[in-house]
Amino acid sequence: MSPTSELLTSSPSVVAVGAGMFADAVDAQGVPTSRVDWQPPMDGTAADLATVAADPLRAEANARAVAAVLAVQADLVDVVPAGELLGLGPSDFLHAGPPITWERASGPMRGALMGAAILEGLVDDADAAEALFASGTGYTLDPCHHHDAVGPMAGVVSASMWMFVLEDAASGRRTYCSLNEGLGKVLRYGAYGPEVIEKLRWMSGVLGPVLQSAVRATGRVDVTGVLAQMLQMGDEAHNRNRAGTLMLLRDVVPAMVTSGHDASDVADVVRFVGGNDHFFLNLAMPACKLALDAARGIEGSTMVVAMARNGTDFGIQVAGTGDEWFTGPAQVADGLFLGSYGPGDANPDIGDSAITETAGIGGFAMATAPAIVRLVGGSVPDALATTRRMAEITLAENPRWSIPVLEFMGAPTGIDVSKVCRTGILPQINTGMAGAVAGTGQVGAGLVTPPASIFPAALAALASRTRGRA
Repeated sequence: MSPTSELLTSSPSVVAVGAGMFADAVDAQGVPTSRVDWQPPMDGTAADLATVAADPLRAEANARAVAAVLAVQADLVDVVPAGELLGLGPSDFLHAGPPITWERASGPMRGALMGAAILEGLVDDADAAEALFASGTGYTLDPCHHHDAVGPMAGVVSASMWMFVLEDAASGRRTYCSLNEGLGKVLRYGAYGPEVIEKLRWMSGVLGPVLQSAVRATGRVDVTGVLAQMLQMGDEAHNRNRAGTLMLLRDVVPAMVTSGHDASDVADVVRFVGGNDHFFLNLAMPACKLALDAARGIEGSTMVVAMARNGTDFGIQVAGTGDEWFTGPAQVADGLFLGSYGPGDANPDIGDSAITETAGIGGFAMATAPAIVRLVGGSVPDALATTRRMAEITLAENPRWSIPVLEFMGAPTGIDVSKVCRTGILPQINTGMAGAVAGTGQVGAGLVTPPASIFPAALAALASRTRGRA
């Protein structure tokens, strides 16, 4: 039940909506008053809102979409090189966000692509890599989302990188994500120096094979269940994954120890994963995509099934509009910076990791991880208020992902395009910030929202389809 509904079914004598002067006057007379924040719908959306609200398919379609998302069980079933898994050759590259070309790519996206080209042996140095991509030939560039995958920050995936494989046993559908490098100067933040390439080669040569052996020997690892537990333990599964990472280690370390791999390699892997609090993020992301993809293609549904950023554009996809992207300019996050970095050093928002918020965790579940405010800014009351506010623009709660501090309410799930347009409330995302200049790496972390224009655009497409069926 929304805060507004609660007010109307409880006992205030007056409910004041809009301008505060009326409520102030009533308060002065000693009459109990409850105030409700309200604002008109987004500009230009009234006609489309009316059309979509009257769509005879909408209620059932959204109920089906929610049910499909909540029914998914994401299990980790394998770890495999991207070339073998997705058929990528040495000159094929995937990236985060909606489609983009080199000419429009941001600094961190360019840096990550340059590093990947060096890793794959296409070029020897950054200058040659830049020339390769600037030529516009000899390579392919495609979004991770178009290959059932997601990638954090720049999200660049190339053939020799290893990927987690998640599966929903009931449907057989699978999603994929690369392995997490840790923080600082790493490829996903646009760094491409020798230390970055050396770490990636170790991940391909040691980390991937050890994890593959452990996962195959362990059997299905219940990622959806781990997500449920970590939300009870202070994680929100976007910028805080400490408990999730340690639970993953609990599940797979016994099989690592008996895998037959060199003991020093196993020790290095355990040390690396255990020292990388963000390692589980790259499992949370494909788990969320696996759930949300179950709602794709449901005609009449207004549910958002993807939010993604490429460092230049922010894009969303909606269950009822197929694979169409609705895009606008990515925004710079507002938050805390590392060292001497400041807002002028930060690139606009980037990465597929907003798939966590799309599924109802991350920034939507900040109430379950109040410690996150120390990383991204704000306050604990802000974190609690954010989760409550996100419930105003979603279709349901996820009973598996409950939030203890809010009386175990389920995570707000299923962003509704029409509710966003009607309330003007934008989805809240907590995120890392990459340096705007290629090669810089991470410069901070903070809070960001999508550009408001993309939701009226999606609503207009939904309304057009509704009119077309009439």
